[in-house]
Amino acid sequence: MTSLSAHHVGITVRNLEPMVEFYRDVLGFSVIDRFEVGGEAFAAAVDVADATGRFAHLDAGDVRVELVEYNPVGDDRPDSTLNQPGATHLGLSVPDVDAVIDEFPPGVETLSEPRTTASGTRIVFVRDPEGNLVELLDA
Repeated sequence: MTSLSAHHVGITVRNLEPMVEFYRDVLGFSVIDRFEVGGEAFAAAVDVADATGRFAHLDAGDVRVELVEYNPVGDDRPDSTLNQPGATHLGLSVPDVDAVIDEFPPGVETLSEPRTTASGTRIVFVRDPEGNLVELLDA
């Protein structure tokens, strides 16, 4: 079998620009690339009739985060909770959870104050502007 390696984590967004601003300005990711894709091959690959996509690839250290705004936009899903089956959050290691949270601008929603779990890891969950969960944990 061909060896596999991770390329990116994808997040579908309703409105690309505010999401890029959050991941860039609040979480400190750098923008690697921006591009648009459309056409029959793309629509068939994503199984959405007449789909086009606006993409932003962001550097998050050891992982690339892909934000994509589709046209047409799909139906809204309820806010994710951590106990729902399937992918529910993006996990990011930081040197100091409390220091990172202290630097956030007003209005960034957290699920709770930072907590130290039984395993000794300090964690906090935040929501991006569209409600996606992002876990920050002490590295």
